[in-house]
Amino acid sequence: MKHLKIYISAILAVVMVSCKDSFLDLQPISSAASENFYKTAEDMKVALNGTYAALRRSGISTNNYVFGEISSDNTYPVASGSVTDQDELDRFYIRTTNPFIAGRWNDGYNAILRANTVLEKIEPVEMDDELKRRYIAEAKFLRAFVYFELVRTFGDVPLVTKSLMSDLDEAYDYGRDAASAVYAQIETDLSEAEADLPVSFTGGDLGRVTQGAAKALLGKIYLTQNKYPEAAAKLKEVIDLNIYDLVSYEAAFDPAQKNGREAVFEIQFAAGMGIGNPWPNAFAPQNSGNAVINFGGGGNNRPTQDLIDAYEPEDIRRDFSLATSYVNADGQTIQDVYVRKYRFDPALNNDNANNIPVIRYADVLLMYAECLNEQGYEANGEAFSYLNRIRERAGLAEKSAADIPNQEAFRLAMEQERRVEFAFEGHRWYDLVRTGRAITVINSKAQEINLVAPITQNNLVFPIPQSQIDINQGKITQNPGY
Repeated sequence: MKHLKIYISAILAVVMVSCKDSFLDLQPISSAASENFYKTAEDMKVALNGTYAALRRSGISTNNYVFGEISSDNTYPVASGSVTDQDELDRFYIRTTNPFIAGRWNDGYNAILRANTVLEKIEPVEMDDELKRRYIAEAKFLRAFVYFELVRTFGDVPLVTKSLMSDLDEAYDYGRDAASAVYAQIETDLSEAEADLPVSFTGGDLGRVTQGAAKALLGKIYLTQNKYPEAAAKLKEVIDLNIYDLVSYEAAFDPAQKNGREAVFEIQFAAGMGIGNPWPNAFAPQNSGNAVINFGGGGNNRPTQDLIDAYEPEDIRRDFSLATSYVNADGQTIQDVYVRKYRFDPALNNDNANNIPVIRYADVLLMYAECLNEQGYEANGEAFSYLNRIRERAGLAEKSAADIPNQEAFRLAMEQERRVEFAFEGHRWYDLVRTGRAITVINSKAQEINLVAPITQNNLVFPIPQSQIDINQGKITQNPGY
């Protein structure tokens, strides 16, 4: 794990951010000052903020669409130049040296290192006990979240729960731990975290991890493992907090209204500070100038016709989330499909204020409905009411038992609703894998996707970066089929 070792060595030079009024404010801490660091409550606040900052790394957030959307039937890349690396994930001929794979691994362990350092260094610090418990809870949530991203991407991964800063060579001793052990650690972290997290934050702390975020993520973890009673109970706790609600679909993605009532957990971005979101420019059409968005677009993450056709005619989410044409500077209508869900104008190129949603309240409601159905179909029962809340906001007619007559039909209705509700938010591929539908769905569209070969069970996880195997021969092994 040479990369992990490198990140440990560099952590004090690049990991930290300071906090003034907002934990988004950035100010590097020099390595020269690191010997006297981790001594005060303010030091620990800075270190914790560095862990939040790590979530903005491309391997965790801004390239998440490559795994969650392009690998699914929702979108496809522009297959030219460097973007051919994304084409490998779209059509499943993935090299073990693919940079998106390496970025996912490296950025994930960088964030975990930061969380582990907070948890290790905070214990002897003299500070308010309640605040210390809260910082510990935030760090455990962040570690759990990143491990969830890693385990559902790679399967078995090294489970590292200490900083390793006192013995850098120890990093070489870590092999891959079973996914079940990783999930067990995630469950422990979130269960311990939720008790010490506040229900909400205000002011400059808005956007930090809350109790509801921990409960919702834990519910998702249980659901991913088909632990339906546990997932249902935890998701119902989120609902019973009575602090979340659905807002208009547009408001849920408006930078001026971010961290609102529908936001359970979002990765924080801010324009004009060097920490902006690149998605609006990346997804706008190529060669469109400023017709769609200031500073132009990269034309990436293009919606498939299959996804466009998946929307019902009256669904307001379609025209908000995507477009099939635009008018250029000469007044000509150009036929081109693109994502417009994150379309608000940036301050600079690739510098938008949009947060990246991780869990919205809509997700909580649909996950809860899914859990209810998995525990037993009930015609026009409670699960229908949660499904119909989402449909009502989208301008669609309610579904009843006449439309969804049994448990399997409800599963397919949930698959459909989640697809159009969360399009371009990174859920689709992982939803298909979680429900056991990925092989059937993707292979049924092999011609449209232009698959290199039909996908198999091996393709449900991605390859381990070759660099990790080369450095840790005998410790880090490759997934089957790669």
